[in-house]
Amino acid sequence: MKAKSFRLSGRAKASYRKIGLWTRERFGSAQAEIYLTLLLDQCRKLAAGQAHHRSCRDVFAPDAREDLRFARAGEHYVIFVESTREVLVVDFIHSRLDLPGKVAGMGKG
Repeated sequence: MKAKSFRLSGRAKASYRKIGLWTRERFGSAQAEIYLTLLLDQCRKLAAGQAHHRSCRDVFAPDAREDLRFARAGEHYVIFVESTREVLVVDFIHSRLDLPGKVAGMGKG
């Protein structure tokens, strides 16, 4: 089975940059690269069908879009929507943030 492609939404790209800057400021460039690679590796695994993921609606946000899913990567959740051709990463959300609130702001299906 051929892996799907993945892409980052504008929101996910902005979060990715912020995560990189924050990590670099606190832990250095090497650790920032390691962590950013971890996030993108999880995206690749999701696109290849090799990562565990669950429905946001079923787990913590009953009012979320029906197709919104999540997977864990380090201290972040990768929030995404999957189609037959690609995985669209909607955002990266830190585990200490208000996950249900953040996901609720992503619209409803």
